[in-house]
Amino acid sequence: MIHQYKLGGYNIVLDICSGSVHVVDEVAYDIISLFEDNDRGTVISSIAKKYADRSDISGEDIEECYAQVEELKESGKLFAPDTFEPMAGKLKEKTSGVVKALCLHIAHTCNLNCSYCFASQGKYHGDRAVMSLEVGKRALDFLIENSGSRRNLEVDFFGGEPLMNFDVVKQLVAYAREIEKKHNKNFRFTLTTNGVLIDDDVIDFANREMSNVVLSLDGRKEIHDRFRVDYSGAGSWEKIVPKFQKLVEARGGKDYYMRGTFTHANPDFLEDIKQMLDLGFTELSMEPVVCAPGDPSELTEEDLPIVLEQYEKLAELMIERDREGKPFTFYHYMIDLTGGPCIYKRISGCGSGTEYMAVTPWGDLYPCHQFVGEEKFKLGNIWDGVTNTQTQCEFAACNVYARPDCRDCWARLYCSGGCAANAYHSTGTVTGIYKYGCELFRKRMECAIMVAISRAFGNDR
Repeated sequence: MIHQYKLGGYNIVLDICSGSVHVVDEVAYDIISLFEDNDRGTVISSIAKKYADRSDISGEDIEECYAQVEELKESGKLFAPDTFEPMAGKLKEKTSGVVKALCLHIAHTCNLNCSYCFASQGKYHGDRAVMSLEVGKRALDFLIENSGSRRNLEVDFFGGEPLMNFDVVKQLVAYAREIEKKHNKNFRFTLTTNGVLIDDDVIDFANREMSNVVLSLDGRKEIHDRFRVDYSGAGSWEKIVPKFQKLVEARGGKDYYMRGTFTHANPDFLEDIKQMLDLGFTELSMEPVVCAPGDPSELTEEDLPIVLEQYEKLAELMIERDREGKPFTFYHYMIDLTGGPCIYKRISGCGSGTEYMAVTPWGDLYPCHQFVGEEKFKLGNIWDGVTNTQTQCEFAACNVYARPDCRDCWARLYCSGGCAANAYHSTGTVTGIYKYGCELFRKRMECAIMVAISRAFGNDR
């Protein structure tokens, strides 16, 4: 399968199964589009007719170009067959029972009252609670016990708002540092925070112990304060922005992400990214809202063309700032065209429910943070391990080939079938697809590849 598109002045051809990316001229682009469904004579005749008025394109040029396309096919770099499906189940079997990451729900409570919050203001449709030190220690022990031969282990401190239980966060990190060398492990920690409780102690600790910090900011003040309010209804922008700036400066401007959410209120989210850049932030992410159908924040079909255009304009802005010597990172445009994820990751996806799990304040295990509170997805707990093996097997089998709707999608080996939680909340099954999200992902990939090509060519256009 191939995918062809034109963006940023480039004619781009993706060979999906080989992973090859080709930047070609107009003649090659047209020949490739006709190559599989027509014989050689028909293709050459059609191309010669189309470019009959072009004195710079001769019949010999067209013949030579056709031959080059043939060579690319013979070398496996164009029209490569999909040979990966038989591998899908086998690859996951190799890591069966191995857990490499936990999302610790250190606090099921929050000091903000965001209306679009998928976690029901941190309660996850249940009671407010904070994780005890004992539960947290047992979660870390569980991770080590189930990590097999993996040395690097990842733990996300999540909420609600994890800084509402900051003392336990600090004690758990200290405990992890005590035990990691004994078990030949290395813990990497991430903290996600809304910023309200950031102070010098938090900054010093985060810079010393957190491999990454995720900071929640929706961009423009009027957009941010529309949703991210406290329980009195007051916006949080003025309170958190100076704290974020201080933390980022102390981290040397790296190893953080400024994460925003865009909704029906701001499908023109590029303006929010520009605001973040103006504030001095350069490691950015803007995520489409995940909410119940009919929610006022839900992105609509009318929003879709606006959002798709925003992604293209974002790519243009990134290239422009590259030329000016002021680059920035956008999470969804991070792509490695020379290596990239291995075929295991391309087929198997994020590993939710198998390699990665969420732990509630009470020690219950769920496939990921977006399933917490949905009882039928509870996998077990950190003392007894996974007891709901039927649900875990469902997630273990949840690869790109388990989704019928993915089979004809050119982006399937880039998204690995997409998010199981979004699929479930959209279709009622983890092997469905969230069609709106698919539209956004495909556009992001086109833009990300175009930006990578521009950087590879030295931003010469």
